[in-house]
Amino acid sequence: MNQKQYVLAIDSGTTSTRAVLFDHGCQIVGIAQQEGTLFYPYPGWVEQDAEEVWDLTVKVIHEVLAKCDVKPSQVAAIGISNQRETSVIWDKKTGKPIYHALVWQSKQTTDVCRSWASYNDMVHKKTGLRVDPYFSASKISWLLDHVEGARQRAENGDLLFGTIDTWLVWKLSGGKTHITDVSNASRTLLYNIHACQWDDELLKTFNIPAMLLPEVKATSEVYTMTDPDLLDGRSIPIGAVVGDQQAALFGQGCFVEGMVKNTFGTGGFMLMNTGQDIVDSKSGLLSTIAWKLGDRLYYALEGSIFVSGSTMKWLRDQLGLYESTKITEQWANDVEDTAGVYFVPAFVGLGAPYWNDTCKAEISGLTLGANKKHIVRAALESMAYQSKDVLDAMVKDSGIPIKNLKVDGGASANNFLLQFLSDLLRCEVERYKIQELTSLGAAFLAGMAVDYWHIEDFIIESDRVFVPKAPQEQMDAYYAGWQRAVRRCMQE
Repeated sequence: MNQKQYVLAIDSGTTSTRAVLFDHGCQIVGIAQQEGTLFYPYPGWVEQDAEEVWDLTVKVIHEVLAKCDVKPSQVAAIGISNQRETSVIWDKKTGKPIYHALVWQSKQTTDVCRSWASYNDMVHKKTGLRVDPYFSASKISWLLDHVEGARQRAENGDLLFGTIDTWLVWKLSGGKTHITDVSNASRTLLYNIHACQWDDELLKTFNIPAMLLPEVKATSEVYTMTDPDLLDGRSIPIGAVVGDQQAALFGQGCFVEGMVKNTFGTGGFMLMNTGQDIVDSKSGLLSTIAWKLGDRLYYALEGSIFVSGSTMKWLRDQLGLYESTKITEQWANDVEDTAGVYFVPAFVGLGAPYWNDTCKAEISGLTLGANKKHIVRAALESMAYQSKDVLDAMVKDSGIPIKNLKVDGGASANNFLLQFLSDLLRCEVERYKIQELTSLGAAFLAGMAVDYWHIEDFIIESDRVFVPKAPQEQMDAYYAGWQRAVRRCMQE
């Protein structure tokens, strides 16, 4: 190599799109980020404009390269991490989406899923998942039935489906490549994680044409090259696509069976690497594919929390309690406790381990002595409580005690949250110096595909380890109060 080489990660999230450039030492060279638009046409519906997602992707790629004075020829590979279940269908000739992308959080397919309830056992056995609006299959069905002429066009072979990774690869390749990887395929409710293929019985049951679906690839391999018109005539290998939570698991260095990470993003996602074995959850968790390297498939146990960090955004944007979420750590420490206030952030129902899509968010225990700082502290504590709900189920299912939990995501910068989490879980909570661990995971997987990196090159430096300090009896009492609040929320 005559010039220094880098790997570019594209992290296409729910609320923003990032491009992150890494050097060979796994260090961040530069970041570009653009916020996107979410649409809420009806209560519980969440949508995105897939064209905007693409436009933002192009912008951040150009922005980070210009900011770092890096030429396209210096980019060894591109890796993509993405919000997983968000679904888009587009015309393969015009490249135009037939409707907005339906976001993973959206509940507009609740009625579809209720009509599929009798298939839940079959779905769980084949996919490790459960019938729920969260996953892609009901979103595909909804789009085909609610967009005029869509089902006929799909059966004619004129339409393509993809999660956001598939959409971006198709666009980046100039419409030449329609693929996804096993981690994203395993989130559609259509992919058999035992046989490792689209499941004909599920496709027939849900009346979804197979020709809509992308080809499923390994998580780390060169799928295609970027369209030369995109980057000054230079074509760059696309070497990885991976669901954002699996990317974070990889980026946290959770390569060994039994290692666990928790991401505090828009939602909260806890994953345990279960190696090459599928752990069948009896406690409301999901069995899913972590990644595929070569011909080796790795699995994970997952607890999905629908609303986590977005609670703090709601308090800022909808209630106007503060201008910046940075103040929340100080406010939480300003009060001794929540004064009995509990915040159950079931804005779109509750995910694992409850799976209740009908309950609504509640703030309970309010008295005249409660103020905005108590409410903010209760909101932060809710992230920890939901994490304990999932971790307890994970330990029960796997039989593996957890001594260390690795964390990332925007809210992991909040020291109050992480100390409370450590106190509650009675284990170490470890945060790393690099916060962009989802991007690092996608980048490293792409770099491996072009021999830029090998697994022994992986470097990650710890920032701080939180250890339990508060009395366990006190934390047990707090958690018992949370469990009562959740039960009240689900009973209404």
